[in-house]
Amino acid sequence: MDDQKLKEGTFKQKFIHELKTVGWVSLYLALFFCALCTYSMLMLHELNVTNSYFRYGFAIINALVIAKIILLGEYARLGRGHENKPLIISVLWKAFLFGLLVAAFHILEETIKRFALHQRISVDIDEMLIRNLVVFSFLVPFFAFWELRRVLGEGQLFDMFFRRRQQSNPDVSIGTQKA
Repeated sequence: MDDQKLKEGTFKQKFIHELKTVGWVSLYLALFFCALCTYSMLMLHELNVTNSYFRYGFAIINALVIAKIILLGEYARLGRGHENKPLIISVLWKAFLFGLLVAAFHILEETIKRFALHQRISVDIDEMLIRNLVVFSFLVPFFAFWELRRVLGEGQLFDMFFRRRQQSNPDVSIGTQKA
């Protein structure tokens, strides 16, 4: 649904569109976070450290929260100033800005958690930098697809990946023309 149709749509249409968008973004993030959980659990197993499978639940919850943060940033028009530039600029800029937004929410979350548990409020700079690098790394392909979707039009990218395409003419090859 394009922006104009979304603005004119009913509450039910807007809600369904929002739910689908949150679902797809959350699925992407959940797959990434669960892969990271699996990797860290395997690394900790090598060091004979016990693991908890609750990490997957936290990964899914984290994916839902970050998906909502990303959508809130989109609705706040974060990073829209670079949308007329080449896609790589727009993608890298949005990945950077949204990485900062996710970092800010993470710092806020940790501060509230430590304050509630009466622990000393501190920030581990090394951990924060590594976390932001990882977040930036998975936001780059995310925003590459997001921006490609925006440029192609709503539904076009989905159709390219998940719908059967028309068979092209086998007699025509790229770079050659029949006389």
